[in-house]
Amino acid sequence: MGKIFDMDSPVMRFLNRVADLLMLNILMIFCCIPVITIGASFTAMHYVILKMVRGEEGYLFRGFFKSFVRNFKQATLIWLIMLLAMAVFIGDSLIFKYSMVEFPKILVTAVVAVGIIMLLVGMYVFPLLARFENTIRNTVKNAAILMLANLPKTLLMAFFYVAPLIIGYFSTYSYIFIFMFGISVPAYGAAWLYSGIFKKLEPESEETSDLDFTIDTN
Repeated sequence: MGKIFDMDSPVMRFLNRVADLLMLNILMIFCCIPVITIGASFTAMHYVILKMVRGEEGYLFRGFFKSFVRNFKQATLIWLIMLLAMAVFIGDSLIFKYSMVEFPKILVTAVVAVGIIMLLVGMYVFPLLARFENTIRNTVKNAAILMLANLPKTLLMAFFYVAPLIIGYFSTYSYIFIFMFGISVPAYGAAWLYSGIFKKLEPESEETSDLDFTIDTN
């Protein structure tokens, strides 16, 4: 019985992981409140979560804010670009819905497709930014390439992120669970998928805890 509560026992490792994901989720919510910091917050979260998945984690708060500060400029610029694109997409959607004009179905379909592609690419942007040093242009380009090259995993990652929204839509009782784990747990599941993808991009001679290298885009 005593071995169950040993710090190295599977039960205690599981409980520690749950506690880490809970703290990370709450930290994410508070750091996203200013809105403009959402990009840096997502980048920092993926920095911490990728280390969790690879068994390299250290101090959660220290690692989070280290990445937050380090990637703030690029993450914020990317986030503002995404925010502008989302505003355009929402504006187009409202026009399609409430305008008296009959728009061609192919135009509506194209706008919806672009919106979906933008979201799928976005799932890779912040993890890439957390793991690799690169320009904004190359980070977005690499995210698009990885999204297409790993489409089955991409769709599964999308399911992880959408699942809390679906659960919340059908059950108001799940809101407390979403507040506790609705961001960090889907990101943790996604990290198990993209960790292997990133491994193929990492130089074998580099330590995986070091972020100071760049994806070759030539």
